[in-house]
Amino acid sequence: MIVSKEKPPEPLDFFIWTVEDVGLWLEEIKLGSYRQIFKENGVNGEYLEGMSMFTTEQILRFIRRCHMKWGDFITLCKELRRIKVACLKGEQRVRRPWWAPSCISVVFMKTAKRNRQCRVVSLKLEP
Repeated sequence: MIVSKEKPPEPLDFFIWTVEDVGLWLEEIKLGSYRQIFKENGVNGEYLEGMSMFTTEQILRFIRRCHMKWGDFITLCKELRRIKVACLKGEQRVRRPWWAPSCISVVFMKTAKRNRQCRVVSLKLEP
């Protein structure tokens, strides 16, 4: 089965998004004009997840490097936070991977949901 790469990435898996997945997500949240510059800077899901730990200086460096408008950066943070909150609330659907046998699917689903909720951290800016 061939999966189209132009399909938006699963929000629940944002921390394992590839650079291409981030680009598709940017298109989805109306920030597609940054797709190429994010790709050039290697912004993937792990990077997005790490932004919650950025200092003010790192945030400003990121904004300058990606030539972002402040309002667009705020939109990016709000959308990322929306995904994280949905994960915490369990609103995102957890899918059984193709390799997991159906006999352990219930156990897998519970564990996967708990693990993904544990990975979510809040995205906040320093004052």
